[in-house]
Amino acid sequence: MMNHNITNTLLFVLLCAVHGVAWSKDVPRTDPVPGGIAVVQLDATGGTPPTVTYEDKRAMVVRNHDRWQAVIGIPLRTKPGTQHIRVQTRAKRYTMDFQVHDKHYATEHITLKDKRKVNPTPADLRRISRERREIDNALSHWRPARRGELNFMVPVHGVVSSPYGLRRIFNGQPRNPHTGVDIAAPEGTPIRAPAAGVVAATGSYFFNGNTVLLDHGQGLVTMYCHMSKIAVKPGQSVKRGQVIGYIGMTGRATGPHTHWGVSLNDTMVNPELFFPSDAVFEQDLAGSETAGK
Repeated sequence: MMNHNITNTLLFVLLCAVHGVAWSKDVPRTDPVPGGIAVVQLDATGGTPPTVTYEDKRAMVVRNHDRWQAVIGIPLRTKPGTQHIRVQTRAKRYTMDFQVHDKHYATEHITLKDKRKVNPTPADLRRISRERREIDNALSHWRPARRGELNFMVPVHGVVSSPYGLRRIFNGQPRNPHTGVDIAAPEGTPIRAPAAGVVAATGSYFFNGNTVLLDHGQGLVTMYCHMSKIAVKPGQSVKRGQVIGYIGMTGRATGPHTHWGVSLNDTMVNPELFFPSDAVFEQDLAGSETAGK
């Protein structure tokens, strides 16, 4: 989440001429790979949605015409092969399978001047541990919702300076993969809720800086980091398009941007899947220097 050269990857330009455009195509897009999303058509009809679990975590279920379908977030650590979900209806309990395909993510090498952001002190580690529990609690929260809030709008306009899934090496040391999308924009640019939700948590965190987490219901939670200013409070209901904060460079960042994460059934998935690829992203081969991460 900082300025660096991207190795074996491309920059993407976020395209959207009018802020707040709603996409008419079906979203999220199905991409059953590690870090992707599987949409599984269920053997269930009627007015009551079934209960679906994947890896012992409850999964989102939405209506698809006269049938129900599960929207499953697939962890980055998942190996290619057969995965299983458990389905419970009023009449029966059964399992269903879906296939996960392999996917290669590029590697990025990052140089940080602030050594503590690579090797935190013992005091830093205690703070990080406390903050991690708070963030994890928000990301894993399940809030019942009548329907899934899947019709996202672009939260902020700018350049996607670091895509999802990059294998990161900080100052020569391997670290966790990038589990969100970094969108670089001028400091102070408004960040808007992509869909209606409830503010699950806010905070000023060691790595993430000023952060907002939005609970959209049924295990769908979005996260926005590195803000210059937070504009909402925990427990507050927000509408689609409402300003929740402003672009900044707090936490582990060397340029103004937001790290946008999407958690589905407590799994960080690729946020780009919530937009049709042919309408939102295009490849930009002109440069290799990020605009701030």
